[in-house]
Amino acid sequence: MTTALDHPKRAALLDELHARRAPRLQPRARVVHLALKHAHNAANRDRTADLEHLAALTGEEAMPPGTRHHVFNLSDDHGDAEVTWESHTELTAYTAVVADPQGEPFGDGVDALFPAEWEAADPAQRIAAVHVEILPKPTGPDADAECAALLAGWLDPSSTSVIRIYDGTGVLAGDFRTDSAGFTRFVIFAAPELGPGRVGRAVQRVLDLETYRAMAMIGFLRSQELSAHLNTLDPRLLDLVSQLDDSSRPADELLHELLSVTAELEGLATRHDFRFGATAAYAAIVADRLASLGDDRFEARQTLREFLGRRYDPAIRTVVSGEARLQRMLDRAGRAGELLRTKVDVARSDQSQELLRSMDARAETQLQLQHTVEGLSVAAISYYVLGLLTHLLAPVIEERHLDEKWVIAGLVPVVVVAVWLGMRWVRSRIHRVRR
Repeated sequence: MTTALDHPKRAALLDELHARRAPRLQPRARVVHLALKHAHNAANRDRTADLEHLAALTGEEAMPPGTRHHVFNLSDDHGDAEVTWESHTELTAYTAVVADPQGEPFGDGVDALFPAEWEAADPAQRIAAVHVEILPKPTGPDADAECAALLAGWLDPSSTSVIRIYDGTGVLAGDFRTDSAGFTRFVIFAAPELGPGRVGRAVQRVLDLETYRAMAMIGFLRSQELSAHLNTLDPRLLDLVSQLDDSSRPADELLHELLSVTAELEGLATRHDFRFGATAAYAAIVADRLASLGDDRFEARQTLREFLGRRYDPAIRTVVSGEARLQRMLDRAGRAGELLRTKVDVARSDQSQELLRSMDARAETQLQLQHTVEGLSVAAISYYVLGLLTHLLAPVIEERHLDEKWVIAGLVPVVVVAVWLGMRWVRSRIHRVRR
């Protein structure tokens, strides 16, 4: 019970610790597990549809939106089952536990709990389907031989992995192959001293191991697709980088092509970022479950870790390698882009300097032309002013009987100086206004 003293999220955080309680099991028992995943964009699927699909199986009303966990009961010819439904980020999981099932271990009809018609109605498909039989461990001096004989009848000897669990009180075996119903088979032989809680935890780890192994290896398939894309982009990037010091190729053209390659790389990084992160998380869960189950060898059989080490571990390393390769290519493209932008900036700076020098030269020419024009203007204005003065002074010259030529000659320097000073005054006024 929460109080005003509690943080609003305290109850939810505590409930999360108890969200996936392992079942309590003892021989004989059967566990049937389904993990369903949408082929595309599973993390953003319509979760209301998941709840409707759940209701179609239970015959109950659909759960409220946001429901992540539900427990209900089902029955078939093999017994009553308690089914746990869970909603995860990318998948939904159904785990049916049948205590004291009828019929032989791994008998026909184990998939009757989840009818094919019901599965087909869901757009999600199986990413994992696991059938676990919990059986009494044989006793006596030939107990291991009896276990081996039983396993040979149920599992594929070529891929069977067997380990002892819980200090030899139990034996766990699986072949990672699908049977006629599409389920991978696991067997747990449990001694009487192996309590129901430990058996249930062993089963939960097996279910997690198989489910998250499959989810992690989705990243392997995506990494193969990514590698094909990178194989086409790598030569283009290498060619562009090799032309960085080629003066015959315009830097702007190279930069445009490089931006195209970089955009494709960024698109690949965006599309694969979630999958890379999810693969790392799933691989960590698989590693944890393997460590929890242990690596105690049964007779001379290969262990779970040895079997997965042949193909699963390299697949995960391929994913890590693909992610690292993509990042290296992005870094190379980024460095090449910086170099090209620097080259473009230097070229533009040189062009700017040349333009400035050209502008300076033109300004100098214009200044010289301006001085020339000013000189001509002084002469022209002075000529017209002298003409006007001649007409104005004509009566005086006639009245006083002066020589017109000497009068004009005397006026020329006065007029020229006056015009020159007037033009300097006008120019200075214009400069002050501009400032």
